[in-house]
Amino acid sequence: DVNLLLLGDPGTAKSQLLKFVEKASPVGVYTSGKGSSAAGLTASVVRDPMSRNFIMEGGAMVLADGGVVCIDEFDKMREDDRVAIHEAMEQQTISIAKAGITTTLNSRCSVLAAANSVFGRWDDTKGEQNLDFMPTILSRFDMIFIIKDQHDQEKDARLAKHVLKVHLNAPDTDSESQRGDTEISIGFLKKFIAYCRNKCGPRMSPQAAEKLQNQYVLMRSGAREHERTTGKKITIPITVRQLEAIIRIAEALAKLSLCPFASDAHVDEALRLFQVSTLEAASTGALSGVEGFSPVEDQDEIRRVERQLKQRFPIGSQVSEQRIIQDFLRQKYSEAAVMKVIQIMLRRGELQHRMQRKVL
Repeated sequence: DVNLLLLGDPGTAKSQLLKFVEKASPVGVYTSGKGSSAAGLTASVVRDPMSRNFIMEGGAMVLADGGVVCIDEFDKMREDDRVAIHEAMEQQTISIAKAGITTTLNSRCSVLAAANSVFGRWDDTKGEQNLDFMPTILSRFDMIFIIKDQHDQEKDARLAKHVLKVHLNAPDTDSESQRGDTEISIGFLKKFIAYCRNKCGPRMSPQAAEKLQNQYVLMRSGAREHERTTGKKITIPITVRQLEAIIRIAEALAKLSLCPFASDAHVDEALRLFQVSTLEAASTGALSGVEGFSPVEDQDEIRRVERQLKQRFPIGSQVSEQRIIQDFLRQKYSEAAVMKVIQIMLRRGELQHRMQRKVL
């Protein structure tokens, strides 16, 4: 199943989209990140009040087997709870070994997650500081869309007109959707998606497979060419995991048009979708600093700063955060690299904030 992550500004209808997907999906579960725990998403073991035996209760990802689980406010989840869904996203199973119960549950569902930037609005100048996700979770999403609230007079006028129309004709809209006068009713869409999932299992055609193979090699060599011309080694995230993601997207497009084989057109569209989502985000530097998306020079600089920081300040000492930054700036290190190292070490628990976050 294809996993999607929507990152971006507030007020760009991410939650509305998630609610609609839950409504249109044959099996849909909607949950919010702040109110979701690891056990609530995967599975929990509880004691039955009648028999006093331990029984297992499935969470959101088990209940959404064969459908979609929509996780809103994904950035508000605790890190431990996010780690719990790694296996479900990669292997599509959930393994449990609790209270004498050892079993594996199926969770063959897509994950559609929506998250905001750390600063509320997306800040292009901050790059990787907009994200507070571990690289392991980001690499499990097939497509990462960055949604920005850009000012466009024509688009704003169209959106305002639509919102006002909905409020003015609220009773008419409800009766229209019930009669099915709209282009496609939600009921029909739900049935169509269920039919596509159950009856159609397309495979790649030989021509499409050959085209995708050539494109994959071209993308890898394009990155190598870029390194040779600019002299900078940029890790564009094209690995086997990304290749599999493109194959899944192409097969999903073929399934939607009820074709037995994924053709060249489906591969072209899958490549375009991947290009405008993850690759676009990686090339503009929005995902820089995330493992697999950062230039090698940045990684080297981060390693040097971390090594120096550990050598200069012994365990148990207290130093002003501002003083650390000033010291490294005098040595011609970038402020972004120093801040990144401090964030990484805070996350690992090697550093701690004291005195209203002024002292480390």
